[in-house]
Amino acid sequence: MTTPRIANPYKSMADGLKAMMAVEASLRAGGLDHGLLELVKLRASQINGCAFCIHMHATDARARGETEMRLYMLNAWRESSLYSPRERAALAWTEAVTLVAGTGAPDADYSALAAQFTEAEQVQLTLAIGAINLWNRLSVAFRAAHPAEAAHAA
Repeated sequence: MTTPRIANPYKSMADGLKAMMAVEASLRAGGLDHGLLELVKLRASQINGCAFCIHMHATDARARGETEMRLYMLNAWRESSLYSPRERAALAWTEAVTLVAGTGAPDADYSALAAQFTEAEQVQLTLAIGAINLWNRLSVAFRAAHPAEAAHAA
């Protein structure tokens, strides 16, 4: 179990939090399927090892009707037949952008994305990936405890 480094880092940066929440509101209003966005957020959070965000987005995905099996298989989505071509393109792009220092956002991943998403959707999806990566970095850096851990510690 980890101890949070800062109890509420968002309190220390109210304007930054307000800006991030505005980005999130824009993403919710942007037209991409919210279930797809939850899968993207969950996959990026898995890659980044962010327990707080994994907990949040798995919970949110379940609340939106996502199946347990698709959540279990998300880490191995490339080997699973449970995901649509559109979801597969989004997940490949999520991995490419999350790991951009190593991947360089490959043309093959972009081509798959462009085949499934309009330009506006591509930008929205990439913004969502960038946002979840920032949330992950804040939560991991400051050791945010996910709710079950906080309840267990109490």
